[in-house]
Amino acid sequence: MANFDPQKISTLGVYTSGGDAPGMNAAIRAVVRAGISKGYKVKAINEGYNGMLRGDIHDLSLSSMANIIQRGGTVLKTGRSPEFHEARSREQAIKHLKKAHIDALICIGGDGSFAGAHLLWEEHQFPIVGVPGTIDNDIWGTDSTIGFDTAINTALSAIDRIRDTAASHNRLFIVEVMGRHSGFIAIDVGLAGGAEDIFIPEKSSDIQVTIDRIQQGIARGKKSSILVAAEGEKPGRAYEIAKELKDRAGFEAKICILGHIQRGGSPTAGDRILASRLGASAVETIASGTCDVMVGVQNGQLAQVDLIETVKNRKIVGEDLIRLAHTLST
Repeated sequence: MANFDPQKISTLGVYTSGGDAPGMNAAIRAVVRAGISKGYKVKAINEGYNGMLRGDIHDLSLSSMANIIQRGGTVLKTGRSPEFHEARSREQAIKHLKKAHIDALICIGGDGSFAGAHLLWEEHQFPIVGVPGTIDNDIWGTDSTIGFDTAINTALSAIDRIRDTAASHNRLFIVEVMGRHSGFIAIDVGLAGGAEDIFIPEKSSDIQVTIDRIQQGIARGKKSSILVAAEGEKPGRAYEIAKELKDRAGFEAKICILGHIQRGGSPTAGDRILASRLGASAVETIASGTCDVMVGVQNGQLAQVDLIETVKNRKIVGEDLIRLAHTLST
């Protein structure tokens, strides 16, 4: 956490970075409208850090925020920028920001985006505040991130439909959800969808335990089962699980990889409200003269966390949820 003179701020810049998440548009809208209400000018930086490096910046207004709160994705576009890891690239970005008369930034993204944001303050004393936007819900320091609620509801809707087919044909399905390093989507979807087992990156799984659970279900007359797996290091982990089930127990599993469908779609009411709260809070934080922080929620209350802490620390699925999932799957 750092402090600066808020009297020197007249223009805010806002950008989205990393993977898109439903609710980002609601956050952008909140930043613009809250910023203008406080007398700031607000400018958009297109395509995240890539746009910052190109100087792709334009003005935003109240009217430009009309009819975007219900839209998925991000109207400002987004992307990843390997070039931004280089100090000279960040110097170029600062030149473009100053040329556009931007005095402070609001970054909507994940921990990788926050790493870049922190460097802009550390190296150039450029005031910046982060807003957590990622479907993975894996950012340390906040109970929930923008896009997570929509992603799990999208995945759950698919699983409910798959269960109908599984029951109709007496089949075993493995549903793969997103989550390369995080099992939050998998654990929530698995719990809500009544999965027989859940595979997440945070905890190693014993395939024999899964086989035993399925066989116990069959013994009491259960005809179909659904397993939920986070994708892990690369999409397709479900195929590896299916092969083990086939080799060890002769189970034939049907596979459904949901993939990027979880990123899209209109955000839920929960994500719209969360994004609106966090976007407005980011503006308030800048106005108070505080920067180099992320605004998040802890126990339902708005909170501020040092950006560097969100990057250094890892948020993992709680053991209580893992235990509950195993208890309810028996």
